[in-house]
Amino acid sequence: MRASIGDLVHTHGVASGEGQHTGEIVEVRGAEDGPPYLVRFPDGEERLIYPGPHTVVEPRQPMD
Repeated sequence: MRASIGDLVHTHGVASGEGQHTGEIVEVRGAEDGPPYLVRFPDGEERLIYPGPHTVVEPRQPMD
């Protein structure tokens, strides 16, 4: 998995819809744009994540 600063990360709960979260990547700490990623969530919390198999990275939208 590769990601860039500004991309969105969507995590999904395996057992239910609970645990679904979306946050913005604010720092890429791995080699070659790989994990771990420092992610800021809408409530302001920042967490270092290692994406699992149910994680989706949505590339940031280009600015016009």
